[in-house]
Amino acid sequence: MKEDRKFVPVPAVRIRQPIGDIYVGSISARVLVEITDFDIRQLIDEPGIDSYLGIQREIDNKRVAEIRQYVKGADATFPTAVVLAVAERCVTVEPACPGADDRFTLLTLSNFQPSTDDEGDPVLYRHIARVIDGQHRIKGLEGYEGDDFDVNVSIFVDADIADQASIFATVNLAQTKVNKSLVYDLFEYSRSRSPEKTCHSVVVALESTVGSPLHRKIKRLGKATPGRLTETLSQATVVAGILQYICRDKLQIIRDRQAGRRGGRFEPVQAQDVDKLVLRPFFIAGRDIELTNLIWNYFDAVQARWPDAWSKNAAGYILNRTTGFDALMRFFRLAYRYLATPGEMVSTDDFLGILRKSSLSDSDFNPQRFVPGSSGAAELYKTLRAETRLG
Repeated sequence: MKEDRKFVPVPAVRIRQPIGDIYVGSISARVLVEITDFDIRQLIDEPGIDSYLGIQREIDNKRVAEIRQYVKGADATFPTAVVLAVAERCVTVEPACPGADDRFTLLTLSNFQPSTDDEGDPVLYRHIARVIDGQHRIKGLEGYEGDDFDVNVSIFVDADIADQASIFATVNLAQTKVNKSLVYDLFEYSRSRSPEKTCHSVVVALESTVGSPLHRKIKRLGKATPGRLTETLSQATVVAGILQYICRDKLQIIRDRQAGRRGGRFEPVQAQDVDKLVLRPFFIAGRDIELTNLIWNYFDAVQARWPDAWSKNAAGYILNRTTGFDALMRFFRLAYRYLATPGEMVSTDDFLGILRKSSLSDSDFNPQRFVPGSSGAAELYKTLRAETRLG
């Protein structure tokens, strides 16, 4: 439906950063609510594929209600910027005034109606800007009835979906309030290699491939898929279990991410890390498929050794939940180092030969013997290590 062309002037300061130019300005709450498009990330089942759309986490209605109450107070403030992405065809950038420093600009945002010579679909006024970060604040300002509330904004012009996902991940990864499974999932959009993208690729393959010991056991966005009762592990748990053997700490993760963006080489395993970073050789060499197969073989052996405990999803079994998985991944390093040199493959049968040394039965993997949480995981790891004599 065609609508009139509308314009939103935004005086702004241009800031140059490695990812590109950012325009920092302010927009009134009323206009901000009108022009923003909420792109909630969701899982859509289609025949044969899992399609992921958007980059936003779900709206927390309780939090929105709290913000709506908060903005009614005399001390209401949003000191940090709402982050927006605007398509190039929906913005013009001009100097703020003749002769002014070129950092001071005037952005004019507008909806887009293609002419007969233009290509592309029209952009409605309410879809001028996509929210990268700050959707709860905007939703909380819907229906605001006080004196106008100016909101500071950081605007990225013509940022593609990969850059938008990268910005969202950068802003939110360190915040515990954000679902880390979602954030890790965003690395799917990255055009460069990184430890997180490799781990995400491994998780997707293990979760989606029929016959995998982890098939349909992983909650891709950290929450159970409606109607699926087999998901006992979050994506964040599985990613963390693998990532610990690729990078020693967050600094190395950041350096690897930067090296990937530059197309450079990843730093080799240092002598002091040889026993810990047993999966790093696969990552450095880009052997993601072999890394997937190695993890597959290990959990295939777990499934063969304790089939009931691994397959049961009811309460009372801990092996295929976070407690069991964390312990198994800690034990993985010992078993792998016993059987191979880092970078080599190990078969299911070889892993199974190690696990058969344990006297634990399927019924032993219960919350009474191994308390859910880190203490239970530590106890299970110690038990496996002692019974297989790999400690």
